[in-house]
Amino acid sequence: MRFYGLVLVAFLLLSISKINAQNYELGKVTIEELQQKVNAKDTTAAAAVLFKKGKTFFTYTSERGFTANHVYEFKIKIYKKEGLNLANHKVSYYIGYENRNDDSVSFSNAATYNLENGVIVKTKLNREGVFNSNINKYWNQAMITLPNVKVGSVIEFKYVVKSENLIRLPDFDFQYPFPVAFFEYKTEIPEFLIYKTILIGQVNIKSSTEVVESKQIFATGYKQINSLYTFENIPALKNEKFVDNISNYSGSIQNELERKRFPSEPIVDLTKTWEGVATSIYENESFGKELKLKNYYSEDLKILLANVNLPLDRLNAIFNFVQNRMNWNKENGYFVDKGVKKAYEARTGNVAEINFILISMLKTAGIEVSPVLVSTLENGVPVFPNRTVFNYVIAAAEIDGKKILLDAANKFTTSNVLPLNLLNWKGRLIKQDGSSQEIDLIPESLSKGNYTIIATIDPELRQIQGQVRIRRADYSALQFRELKVSNNDEDAYLEKLENDLSKIEIKDYLLENKNEDLSKPVVEKFNFSWSNAYDMINGKIFLKPLLFFTHTSNPLVQEERQMPVYFGYPDQNVYNVFLKIPDGYVVESLPKPISISTEGKDGFYIMNMNTEENKIQIQVTKGINKAIFAASDYDMLKEFFQKIIVSQNEKIVLKKI
Repeated sequence: MRFYGLVLVAFLLLSISKINAQNYELGKVTIEELQQKVNAKDTTAAAAVLFKKGKTFFTYTSERGFTANHVYEFKIKIYKKEGLNLANHKVSYYIGYENRNDDSVSFSNAATYNLENGVIVKTKLNREGVFNSNINKYWNQAMITLPNVKVGSVIEFKYVVKSENLIRLPDFDFQYPFPVAFFEYKTEIPEFLIYKTILIGQVNIKSSTEVVESKQIFATGYKQINSLYTFENIPALKNEKFVDNISNYSGSIQNELERKRFPSEPIVDLTKTWEGVATSIYENESFGKELKLKNYYSEDLKILLANVNLPLDRLNAIFNFVQNRMNWNKENGYFVDKGVKKAYEARTGNVAEINFILISMLKTAGIEVSPVLVSTLENGVPVFPNRTVFNYVIAAAEIDGKKILLDAANKFTTSNVLPLNLLNWKGRLIKQDGSSQEIDLIPESLSKGNYTIIATIDPELRQIQGQVRIRRADYSALQFRELKVSNNDEDAYLEKLENDLSKIEIKDYLLENKNEDLSKPVVEKFNFSWSNAYDMINGKIFLKPLLFFTHTSNPLVQEERQMPVYFGYPDQNVYNVFLKIPDGYVVESLPKPISISTEGKDGFYIMNMNTEENKIQIQVTKGINKAIFAASDYDMLKEFFQKIIVSQNEKIVLKKI
């Protein structure tokens, strides 16, 4: 599968001449820069990065070993008020190590430049604009708020991140929702540490690598790998509808430690293969050891399975038990925090603790099951073998040769229905023996919705009245339950529903199976009345076949598309409309039946209708057969939706007898 323009960057890339970056220095703001009203490359831009420079180098002490130092310099121009939020810059840093010092962040050289009466005025950042806050027990956040920032300002700042964690270097981002005039990133890495470098995005940046001698640590000297990455005039990555995670397509340089080769020590391979990833994860006590524990739930499991014999029934009983007993503390990860036993007793835990409990109970019940590492949508995509990209773990059980994916941390999931933010390409099933396999996370089967309308037309009141029944299954049901059950304000929900459905008036609202049996569909029922529901011209009634379920605007509005189109999951919606023709009227004309599909029939739309006595029956089926379409399919999809809109807005015409 071609995916998102991800390109592996080897260290020995095509050499280029280094760009002279002497002009890109902090403190050298010009009148011309302050006088700029719009960006020359993108006149719509609210701001632009005039330059971003980064450097990663390593220092060494005999007590702590290597420390990675990451230096960043920014110079930014503000063109519009929408860009003023760039005066606030946040940097998160890790504090959850057990055997290392916490990371640290320090800002410097922060200032705002304005042009006042033809003179450049510099306002330095003071202590009141520097903030440090705690996010959770693993993360802190440093933030600066630059002073006196207004439209036309140029701002600049520098910060240094120091970390003893060498496994994954911070990503160096070089593409943003606004243009970047120039970036430069240098790395100076001792030969003892071999990193895998990955380029994210579709910008073919320039790079060069050289090996030099260094004597920082050993008197005999050692080699150092110096790399330089640069580019100019990087376009803004515009936000678009139907995008899973814009960071998957934003230009970035990633480095993950692949091998350690210190003198007089065995070479240590860390991320060369998926088997190596699986083995190293199981060796961590917060993973492998915790999965083996089972004595803490034995009495509960014995009672739970007393009269349950079939494997699938056992799976469902255990899953429902864990899902109902345990409460997720909103912390992701594939390592436990306080441990499965304490989490079980407290009935609260992180994702790993809850799903490890599930996996262990299923194994004890004789069901084959393994953990599956997952990266959530907001966390990015795990393309190459590595440990750090994953931030979630679920269970994959196997019964009669069929895999069943399970997540008990979410209160609304069922078998093979995962949280929506886990529908992120592939997961990785790992076993203790080091074997692993890819697991498709995006479902293949269609999630179905059925909409039934029984309605009567009232020419006297210019109204349509009737009943609606909406039935949602699988992911459609999950999405609805997460929205509806989590928001108990039914009045607010009904007000929004009325507005979404062309301001109909809803009465006698009823919700069935809200959360009683999550494996079954959720059903909404209500009566409605709809004023000014149709046009009446010269005594004739003109109305749209799908009434208030008619689509009136194309969801794809951009002229061009940079990123794939992500729908989340395949779905199919069927609309059945039963219209009673009012007394004294007959059908003059109906829209013609139509069938529309995309190339390959990955999108389809069918509309049929017929009349019988004093009734009109309309049936529309619309579906999307896959979750992700390539950016090159954008024009095809846009045309597909436009044809649907044209079809749905053709009118049924009724005339008086």
